Amino acid sequence: MAVTTPRETWTDPRIDDLSKKVDAGFEKADKKMDEGFARADKKMDEGFARADKKMDAGFARVDKKMDAGFARVDADICELRGEMKSGFDKFDKKFDRLTFTLLAAAAGAVLTHLL
Repeated sequence: MAVTTPRETWTDPRIDDLSKKVDAGFEKADKKMDEGFARADKKMDEGFARADKKMDAGFARVDKKMDAGFARVDADICELRGEMKSGFDKFDKKFDRLTFTLLAAAAGAVLTHLL
């Protein structure tokens, strides 16, 4: 096996050649990385656009269901309010009759006692 000894001297032209090769290698690597990042960015943007579209459709469905539910609750509250008003009106009439009856009985008792 032959053993070679490294050159002990680096000449300016050799250093310049090495520098150019290193610069060219970094330029090639930078270009590949830029292309790769561009592809990744494009895929991510497309994926986020699809996710946004799905989320918007889902929120639209939820909003529609909630609107229908709130409409039913509003209708139920209006119906209940009407039933309660009707019940209180009946109670007011009965209470008014009771009050009149008690006042009439009290007046009769006072008049009977005075006469």
